[in-house]
Amino acid sequence: MKRLFRKIIILACVTVAFGYFYSWAAPWAFPPQRTAGFAFGILHGALMPIALPSLVIGRDVPIYDTDNSGRFYKVGYICGINLCGLAFFGPLFWRPRSSIKSSSEKSR
Repeated sequence: MKRLFRKIIILACVTVAFGYFYSWAAPWAFPPQRTAGFAFGILHGALMPIALPSLVIGRDVPIYDTDNSGRFYKVGYICGINLCGLAFFGPLFWRPRSSIKSSSEKSR
């Protein structure tokens, strides 16, 4: 229970930090008068989940560029979302090998 509480606190702190980071990065990541391609798609997809704290506190931040190159932007966007999910939520499910072995030995 203590480990779960610690992970929740860490997740909350990281989420707040990402919210502030996104507010700083959004103007740079969405340049005006530029067609977004694959690379910007990856960047926008990676930043999209991080936008939630900014949106919740009332800031109207962009999460998708309407001036994009089409399919390649969308593929990059999906790849960016998945990479962000892996980086953000992956550590929540990671357990060191020693704790995996000890939990399987306890069940015997």
